[in-house]
Amino acid sequence: MTLDRRSVLAKGLTTTMLGAMASGATSGRAGAQTPPPVSTKGLPPGLPQPSETLDLWPGGAPGLPSPAPVEQVDERSTDPLVNDRAVYGITRPRLVVFRPDRPNGAAVLIAPGGGYRWVVVDKEGYEMGRWLAARGFTAFVLFYRLPGEGWAGGPDTPLADAQRAMRLIRHRARDFAIDPERVAAMGFSAGGHVCADLAARWAAPVYAPVDAADRLSAKPHCAAPLYPVVSMDPAIAHPGSRAKLLGPSPTAQAEAAHSPDRQITAAAPPHFLLHAEDDDVVPVDNTLRLHAALRAARVPVELHLFTHGGHGFGLRKTVGKPVEAWPDLWRAWVRTMGLG
Repeated sequence: MTLDRRSVLAKGLTTTMLGAMASGATSGRAGAQTPPPVSTKGLPPGLPQPSETLDLWPGGAPGLPSPAPVEQVDERSTDPLVNDRAVYGITRPRLVVFRPDRPNGAAVLIAPGGGYRWVVVDKEGYEMGRWLAARGFTAFVLFYRLPGEGWAGGPDTPLADAQRAMRLIRHRARDFAIDPERVAAMGFSAGGHVCADLAARWAAPVYAPVDAADRLSAKPHCAAPLYPVVSMDPAIAHPGSRAKLLGPSPTAQAEAAHSPDRQITAAAPPHFLLHAEDDDVVPVDNTLRLHAALRAARVPVELHLFTHGGHGFGLRKTVGKPVEAWPDLWRAWVRTMGLG
């Protein structure tokens, strides 16, 4: 069937849709994308589950170990009305897409946490994706490869996926009705390390280019590492993340290379930082060191510290606490950044 412009407009399609159709015809997209991570447990009634995904690597992720990991999803919740899934063994890193009904032209790349042991699905992924989409942002939840599973890229493996994701979002901007210059990054806990690493080392050559998308910048418009793993200094590092990322006995050089606070330059994007001072998993000193490095480099930064909140609160564990305000604080801040 052939559609000319008049007949398409007569059917009520917008110019944006026409652009997406043209892009889809020329962008070389894969015919079938890997579905979102799934578990055997039933889903809560009425809760919408995403179905749109975007594979990062058209020819397969680089540096596949042998034997290859097998993707598995653990359901950690005992409440039949609440999901708390975590996925590991990821061999097909991908983005799960949350499209808004009324896009504001901005996008957010979300890196959930999981201590580099796994990647959280719901608490710091889908829940945030839904929140952002409800406010006009196109959200992309990143299921990145885990560095302790034998990939040839070692500790740079999550960064490679984050760089590739940022470039791919920009390359496919017309398909999602977004401005390629207005793509932010957000990450939680170990995903905060992914986010902070991307913001510090967005130009580091951590993989060989594979297509036209890799000619684009991986620099986020702005970055929000939230209660993040930052420093690999054993005095304040999250021990599990450090071990999964660097192994049991890393050198001082490796610790420095993978501590984003020690890699910040004046070229880093503006940052929004958030931490609870009673965090007993990832010490607040991680965020304080990153804040100090950003100030020293004269990078715009906003910092929010809360007395109570603990670790891993995301959205669901903030109710009734002052930290409940954090999403609105972030949204007010990104408006000043021209994001939404």
